[in-house]
Amino acid sequence: MSNLCHPLAHPPTLPFPPFSRIRFSISSRIYGPAYPNSRSLQPFSKTSKKEWKISCFVPHDPSSSVNKSEFPGNKAPEKLVKPQFDQSKEECNCWIRNFQKAVNSFFRNHGEAWTVPWTAETVLQVMLLWISSFWFVGSWIIPFLAHSAGFSKETLTYRGQALYSLLTDVAEGLAGIAILHRCLSRFRPLPGNWFRFSLKGNWQLDVGLGCLMFPLVNRLSQLNINMLPTLPTSQVGASSVEQSIVARDPVAMALYAVVVSVCAPIWEEIIFRGFLLPSLTRYMPVWCSILVSAIAFALAHFNAQRMLPLVFLGVVMGVVFARSRNLFASMLLHSLWNGFVFLDLMK
Repeated sequence: MSNLCHPLAHPPTLPFPPFSRIRFSISSRIYGPAYPNSRSLQPFSKTSKKEWKISCFVPHDPSSSVNKSEFPGNKAPEKLVKPQFDQSKEECNCWIRNFQKAVNSFFRNHGEAWTVPWTAETVLQVMLLWISSFWFVGSWIIPFLAHSAGFSKETLTYRGQALYSLLTDVAEGLAGIAILHRCLSRFRPLPGNWFRFSLKGNWQLDVGLGCLMFPLVNRLSQLNINMLPTLPTSQVGASSVEQSIVARDPVAMALYAVVVSVCAPIWEEIIFRGFLLPSLTRYMPVWCSILVSAIAFALAHFNAQRMLPLVFLGVVMGVVFARSRNLFASMLLHSLWNGFVFLDLMK
């Protein structure tokens, strides 16, 4: 108990000069000189210990006769230190709120998540079936039909290979859309904001800003290749496209342009932005759904050398779709990017 009352004999030195000067002036009026001798302090300490004990353990009462200003050391460290932690916590919360406001202002409809009538089980079912059908159609069905018709991809001309790629891409896209239609049939009618496709709306500016990101995507592609220089390019179709460009076959180049600028953007956007991104909003915020769907979009290309640009591109297209809630906007941006790459190969 004497330890609690010890500050009367020796007032604590605090690291705040203004408060120290206040305590010094109060101490001078109550206790006498700033550095009293033992004789002048002795009679005071006998009578003040009882009062100090009462002030330490009796609950505060505004009507109490004990003046709180008579004890300048009473809980002063707590009052000085505790608000510092509260202030830092408040600043952190303020930063979080400002970030949320910035994100909300960036996404016009950010707070309005899609109404998702199905669960994660349906989402996983659709994605697994789509990946399986994509592999099965491209690696087995189309080659089998071509072989049955007496054709071999290796012996086809440039135009034949371009037509083969077009038919394969169309078949893969139709298979994916059929799986999506079948798995979601029991949830019909779907809410009005699902798979919305319209030429109307204020999406033109978003698509234009997305196009300004193309040089950055190209830079990320080069950076990714420099990070993984030893990995071979896994896409066989890219070599046939380059061969057609080198040969300057106009028909083959036109067919490849349809593949990369029309077919692929349509079914890829339906799967990743039309279905996967809104479905994820049932379990996470819109911005997080954009990122996760972009990663899935990049992984679906099965090319480690293109992960960084594809993730970034998926985020850009996801942002455009989330702001416009219009598949046409993301499809157009996707088509423009593929056309940008195709024209770059023609240089």
